[in-house]
Amino acid sequence: MSYNTFGRLFRFTTWGESHGPALGATVDGVPPMLDLTEADIQVFLDKRKPGQNKYTTQRREPDAVKILSGVFEGKTTGTPVQLMIENTDQRSKDYGDIAKTFRPGHADYTYMAKYGIRDYRGGGRSSARETAARVAAGAVARKVLGDGVTIRAAMVQMGRSKIDYDRFDWDEVNNNPFFCPDAEMAAQWANELEAIRKAGSSIGAVIEVVAEGVPAGWGAPIYSKLDADLATALMSINAAKAVEIGAGFEVRALRARKMRTKWCPAKTASLSSSRTKQAASSAVFQPDNRLLPASLLNRPVPSSHRAKVSIWMVRQRML
Repeated sequence: MSYNTFGRLFRFTTWGESHGPALGATVDGVPPMLDLTEADIQVFLDKRKPGQNKYTTQRREPDAVKILSGVFEGKTTGTPVQLMIENTDQRSKDYGDIAKTFRPGHADYTYMAKYGIRDYRGGGRSSARETAARVAAGAVARKVLGDGVTIRAAMVQMGRSKIDYDRFDWDEVNNNPFFCPDAEMAAQWANELEAIRKAGSSIGAVIEVVAEGVPAGWGAPIYSKLDADLATALMSINAAKAVEIGAGFEVRALRARKMRTKWCPAKTASLSSSRTKQAASSAVFQPDNRLLPASLLNRPVPSSHRAKVSIWMVRQRML
């Protein structure tokens, strides 16, 4: 399996499976002499870890990170930083019944078609548990960026219910299980989601990410445009199905006079997504990540048996 690495000058490789002994990340390109401790990383993992409320998976993992290399006496050494998070609450026996069944909305069939083998315990490598390693690597990236760049995120829409931006408050984000900046909407979502859960279904959402203090020049021409790299990273998250940057999909209805705001190095984000020639040119960069509903439901849905699909796979290879 390739493509487990993201980045170039600063890059990380994630490893591990949902029900393996551990998962983690190898982070390379970290400058020496940065202050870095496990506590610096743990604060972000604690926000992500499962089982904190009834709206997330009930798997309970402490997600305690260990730094295995690249740090000496609290300082980075310039060598690869190896991070490990042990799995402690994997319940593989719960997945015995699906060993020969492909679940809709999951990567079961895709992995079997590509590799001829799959880890059916929680989805193995395709599980969203892999994102724990990304969060750990991202915490190291925060240290590299320093205090000049601020990156924040919030959930701004669930289904068709959107927040009221007049009530947008970053301080409210950590006060509710939805990471919502609108307290009133968070309370409404709780009622709506409870009804959806009782109906045995799920719902999609929109996450808004805002990066402030972004220096001019980030990104590279052609195949490493800042827009492209951000979209690649966001779309590689399991549930992501669309990414908007700046005005996003709304640009199709806007004329040039509306889109082409006056260029000024000191201006914040414009409707054209805060960039000039696809490199950062503004103090604010704002992508949206659109997530599909969770595929795991508490009621039966049509599926396919592995044996039947395997026959189809063999026939296709013979053609």
